[in-house]
Amino acid sequence: MQTRQKSNGAARSRRHARTAYNKAELEEIFRRFSVQRPEPKGELEHVNPFTLVVAVALSAQATDVGVNRATRKLFQIADTPEKMLALGEEGVIEHIKTIGLYRNKAKNVIALCQMLIDEFGSEVPKTREELMRLPGVGRKTANVVMSMAFGIPTLAVDTHVFRIANRIKLAPGTTPDAVEDNLLRVIPKDYLFHAHHWLILHGRYTCKARKPECEVCVIADLCRYPAKTNDIPAILKELPAQMIGASALSEGE
Repeated sequence: MQTRQKSNGAARSRRHARTAYNKAELEEIFRRFSVQRPEPKGELEHVNPFTLVVAVALSAQATDVGVNRATRKLFQIADTPEKMLALGEEGVIEHIKTIGLYRNKAKNVIALCQMLIDEFGSEVPKTREELMRLPGVGRKTANVVMSMAFGIPTLAVDTHVFRIANRIKLAPGTTPDAVEDNLLRVIPKDYLFHAHHWLILHGRYTCKARKPECEVCVIADLCRYPAKTNDIPAILKELPAQMIGASALSEGE
């Protein structure tokens, strides 16, 4: 009986980890991403864990470029919960009114600051459970902060990651949580730390939402996207350093 239970559990685990690729192909996909971008970085400007939390929370339904444009001056004068709280909702709104849903986001930022001061000694917590207690912080935001601020391997599923996981059948799922769970099961452990950013950048600059640029894709030969337009992988080489912040604004997203 015990053996059968273990066998059934293993079978369920294999069924749950959905992917169109075998182990060797998964290794090769992420090996190529690692050559292309050895040290991928998030493209939201921030100066400390607190400003990162705020920036990621503001980025919901907004572009990183737009958030960076709005927060550059804000973070110069308010880089701690106390300074941000002193601005009040209207003060925050003045800086972020070019971002979608800015009124609700400003309200959340102020409430977030108050909770950080009252319950966390003005320090950004490091656990997902505590981060998700903060107003305006969901699982994706928590995962991004854990990875970028504290170096904890996580996998945040934003629109780019969700699209890539389903489009190329890397880790299909009907919800972000399902995709996250599948990705954590199929991504080779040695590549997990940077996988979040590799997938985001691949989705943002190569496997674009409206029209994938298959001719410049380094995994074109491995890709299982039925509608791909190219089977020959692009030359595998390290890309130029990412443009983040002021230099990225002139290029657009």
